[in-house]
Amino acid sequence: FAIETDCKNNQFQGPRGNVDVELIDKSPNGYNVHFPTAGWYLWPATGLGFGVREAVTVTIAFESWGQHLDLALQQDKCRMVAGPLFDITAEPEGAIAKIHLPHFISLQEGEVDISWFQVAHFKDEGMVLKQPTRVEPFYAVLESPSFSVMGALLQIASGAGLSVPITSTILIYYHPHPEDIKFHVYLIPSDYTLTKAIDDEEDRFHGVRLQTSPSVEPLNFGSCYIVSGCAYLEIITKELKVSYRSPGEIQPFSKVYAGQMKEPIQLKITEKSLGSLVWETLVKPADLQLGATSAPPTFSGAAFVKEHHRQLQDRMGDLSGVLDDLQDREVLTENEKELMEQAQTQQRKNKTLLRMVKNKGDQVLELFYRSLSERDPYLVSYLRQPSYFP
Repeated sequence: FAIETDCKNNQFQGPRGNVDVELIDKSPNGYNVHFPTAGWYLWPATGLGFGVREAVTVTIAFESWGQHLDLALQQDKCRMVAGPLFDITAEPEGAIAKIHLPHFISLQEGEVDISWFQVAHFKDEGMVLKQPTRVEPFYAVLESPSFSVMGALLQIASGAGLSVPITSTILIYYHPHPEDIKFHVYLIPSDYTLTKAIDDEEDRFHGVRLQTSPSVEPLNFGSCYIVSGCAYLEIITKELKVSYRSPGEIQPFSKVYAGQMKEPIQLKITEKSLGSLVWETLVKPADLQLGATSAPPTFSGAAFVKEHHRQLQDRMGDLSGVLDDLQDREVLTENEKELMEQAQTQQRKNKTLLRMVKNKGDQVLELFYRSLSERDPYLVSYLRQPSYFP
């Protein structure tokens, strides 16, 4: 399979600004990046991060777990894929002090034993497991790493079961038709390579991704969830099981037929055994007319942040409360916080944080706006005054 990143996602954030990622010639899936100085470098689109001692050139390729493991045997082997798989090399290799490998396991509930985490290395002699130096929400840290095909894996204790909470992504794609509008609904682990592969597959059939909200709570690996909605909707494959399939494979989804859809429709996802609501959204006819590039409503937090970017950069003060809020909502990692705190002045910190949340999309901008409204209501009220001019 091939993962081609969008131009806006082809950058690492570093101590002296953004560093471009370059596609390797004759390779649909390999990338080169040169880190010019020591410091911390983060690729926000993927969650991959490097702590660098000196200038170094890194080659990164996205790999498929299915080419190295039989994913159908995850439960029998008490193993579970925990994040994307990368093929990484560095020259010189000793220039990398540490690497942060992204994972989608939710640590909030305390249900996952940190000792289960392993970094899987695939070498000529087979799979070699190595304990990470430490595990944080969203990433596992490996210090003084050696490089190979590698990724985060859970080696679950015998008898513990596979009801592991994960951070998930819910994707909705709109397929226009004059008589019967159709939606495809996917429920997948939060893995950039999976999302991008589904985007590419849907794009082949002219599917348009709609903006959606995240699930209200972590979902459980191996559990089943029910897609439902308005009474007149026809839903084929109502039951979706949270599992991991490699990006090159067809991902399971629900088809939702909505007729001509002259009124808004509500979609919900509930946990099958308990019936608890984990996600819901409202899709309006206007959303379909504008698709994934729909304009914001009369007022939205995302539009506010974009409009007042310069003023926020100049005027925001203590960010500790906002950072705590974003970390609690699992949209800002410790890596990103560390990168922001490297900035020497408050304005540079503001600029770094605003760039981060903007790169994550409108949903995160909305969360940022809500937090800022609570933490600094006077600044927000001032900027929202109709008489305010830049």
